[in-house]
Amino acid sequence: MAAKQKILIVDDDTNIAELISLYLTKECFDTRMVEDGEQALLAYEQYEPDLILLDLMLPGIDGYQVCRQIRTKSNVPIIMLSAKGEVFDKVLGLELGADDYIIKPFDSKEMVARVKAVLRRYQPTPMPAPADKNIKCVEYTDLTINLTNYSVVYMGQTIDMPPKELELLYFLAVSPNQVFTREQLLDNIWGYDYIGDTRTVDVHVKRIREKIKDCHEWSISTVWGIGYKFEVKS
Repeated sequence: MAAKQKILIVDDDTNIAELISLYLTKECFDTRMVEDGEQALLAYEQYEPDLILLDLMLPGIDGYQVCRQIRTKSNVPIIMLSAKGEVFDKVLGLELGADDYIIKPFDSKEMVARVKAVLRRYQPTPMPAPADKNIKCVEYTDLTINLTNYSVVYMGQTIDMPPKELELLYFLAVSPNQVFTREQLLDNIWGYDYIGDTRTVDVHVKRIREKIKDCHEWSISTVWGIGYKFEVKS
């Protein structure tokens, strides 16, 4: 029997934490609950979760700091929970490395669906080896993006890249020199039902650019007032 996926729930409101745990346990997840940032960092090391549900307003070390510290050593999926729905708070969370952002109060079914969606992106279900023609892989000088096994190799080195960054990079690279608006990228990568704004795209492009630098033969180009393109230079 396959081991249950582990979810670390970080929330100082025990009622909310227990409710989240109840719904996730019903979906056959293993859960652990902690109430503050220090406990969260300790539990991350000991529990080794597959995903973290992280409240922002925590006593002591807040959720932003917890996310920042974990991101220095791991790409474990993080979904932030917050009563703050302002764009600034969402963008800050995404810039720090969160994979999703859920506003309280939230529907329990939506929360479970988002947990499953993020886990699918981060840990794709193993499939039989496909025929070569079905492998989703694009190659350029010093850059290989493989969507089949979710890997990026840049200048001979494997780059750690969360699923959404990798999917965005692949989507651009597989259609060289084609300009995509932020709205098109948001719809294609995050889905039509994603609750967010186009700054999410800007944040992810910024994070991609921090990890891979433009080559003399290609670049991730900003088309001002419109969006982005993967530019291949002749």
